[in-house]
Amino acid sequence: MNVELKKYIRSIKDFPKNGIMFRDITTLLKDKDALRITTEKLFEFSKDKGITKVVGIESRGFIFGSLLAEKLNCGFVPIRKPGKLPAEKLSETYLLEYGEDKIEIHQDAIVPGDKVLLHDDLLATGGTMEAACKLVERLGGEVVQISFLIELSFLNGREKLKKYDLRSLIIYDDEN
Repeated sequence: MNVELKKYIRSIKDFPKNGIMFRDITTLLKDKDALRITTEKLFEFSKDKGITKVVGIESRGFIFGSLLAEKLNCGFVPIRKPGKLPAEKLSETYLLEYGEDKIEIHQDAIVPGDKVLLHDDLLATGGTMEAACKLVERLGGEVVQISFLIELSFLNGREKLKKYDLRSLIIYDDEN
């Protein structure tokens, strides 16, 4: 069954603020066939990479990240916003359009030699994923692949991540 997944993404103008076109994946998630096909396509990207951990970025990266970990028969690791992880953690700060933000990972989540797939729902400017890669590498993990459900190619996030094997399923070349 060859399905055009873009038709399952709802676009919401001016959310969460004016000038932003929000790409809502809940419409894809609620459709059992689109959910299954998306998971299978993401799995095809990574099935032969010897992945030992899938790292999902809060919060929508947890959804397909967990599904991929199950299909790859490996562990799942969450990267969270500050104050959400209870044990010893590492943090990495990254720049936003106006200011900066931070993400965290448990110090014992990745061990040296882990082959890691990082997953998030959307690639925009690449700052969050770049920070996530740094956290994994600081813990001794090898980033073998990065995957996204959606890529906003016009924001050039791929450029920040060019040293990695980056895959995306749905690409938007402009805001429309």
